[in-house]
Amino acid sequence: MGEKMKLSLIQMNSGSFDVKQNVDKAAKYVTEATKKGAEVIVIPEFFNTPYFCQYRDYKYMDYAERGDGYSISAMRDLAKTGKVYVVATIFEEEAAGLYFDTAFVIDPEGNIVGKFRKIHPSAVKGLEKIYFRPGNRFPIFEILGWKVGIMICYDFFFPETARVTAVAGAELILGPFATFAYAIWESMMRTRAYENGIYLAPCNKVGPEGDYVFSGDSMVVSPMGVIEARASGSAEEILITEIDRSVVFDARRKLPIWRDRRPEVYKSIGIPEEMARGLI
Repeated sequence: MGEKMKLSLIQMNSGSFDVKQNVDKAAKYVTEATKKGAEVIVIPEFFNTPYFCQYRDYKYMDYAERGDGYSISAMRDLAKTGKVYVVATIFEEEAAGLYFDTAFVIDPEGNIVGKFRKIHPSAVKGLEKIYFRPGNRFPIFEILGWKVGIMICYDFFFPETARVTAVAGAELILGPFATFAYAIWESMMRTRAYENGIYLAPCNKVGPEGDYVFSGDSMVVSPMGVIEARASGSAEEILITEIDRSVVFDARRKLPIWRDRRPEVYKSIGIPEEMARGLI
């Protein structure tokens, strides 16, 4: 208890249709964050491509890569060189015709130590469900003494996702994002952190990509719902802040959710709506 972590969120734009150009930009920011002492670095969802899910065209399937592909290999090299953890999210090809939106967790030796696949592909404004399947696991990663979970973008709109991740042990949830401005953005992040007694760190894209404009506003929120660091809503930025694991323990003492929650009476939340309502 009491371990501290220097966490960096790279808020950036990936508007170029040239993957190498986007990866080079991310590499520049990761290198800069490393020089500033960051220990764990998060880059946005689809950092290596524009947000292609705004369009419906089979040609964008060519953006899919595997873990040994160009984009993740570049991040692995940077992690190893800088002796840092990097969380990098791409359009992943698992096999021919099988795709996911996947966050790779890379350790300071350049090894892929695990990955999280987006649970809720969005069809609110984009066409993600056309391009990739949903994941179905909530892995917890041991990073610098912390238990760390990941959620990607639309996952944050489902309180169940954060709760399941926290129940699995997460003390910090990292959130690669590619999203627009929402009136509830700040209140949602503060609520998710507070109601689970965790640090929450959404890392968003910013600026125009194709016909969409992303809203930045990346932030680090404490387990008491306090915004400890925040990027702008309009510019690329390297956000770096130190977080303290003892704050998680203090928050959970002050608000004893884990003592008072009643999972035995929440069973209907884990079954289809039709069954819960007695329709089938």
